[in-house]
Amino acid sequence: MQPNRKALIGAFANMALAVMLGAFGAHALRDSLSEQAMAWYQTGHSYHMWCGLGWIAAALAGGCKGVSWLFGIGFVLFSGSLYAMALTGETKLGMITPLGGICFIVAFGWMAWRMIRTPEPE
Repeated sequence: MQPNRKALIGAFANMALAVMLGAFGAHALRDSLSEQAMAWYQTGHSYHMWCGLGWIAAALAGGCKGVSWLFGIGFVLFSGSLYAMALTGETKLGMITPLGGICFIVAFGWMAWRMIRTPEPE
């Protein structure tokens, strides 16, 4: 399988955003958020980084457009809802967080299935 160039561009742009949001949280927010809000922010950031690396791996393995969409939607729903919850205090946003988690799980599962179905190179 050939690397998916468009997916790599999206994944690397996503990782740049994750680094920026991590720095923002560590420097600009650490004194203004409650301990709970900071925990939400850090959880969103942790998943943003780890699943971003997963997206890069999927793109390098020739991941399809559907996998890229799942990662992108997962970031918005999972990490985005946690970032927003931390910044606004609106805990109802936590209801959509698991939907993003499902997107991540399906993306990783889809890639595992693709790897199982792809013959070994000779």
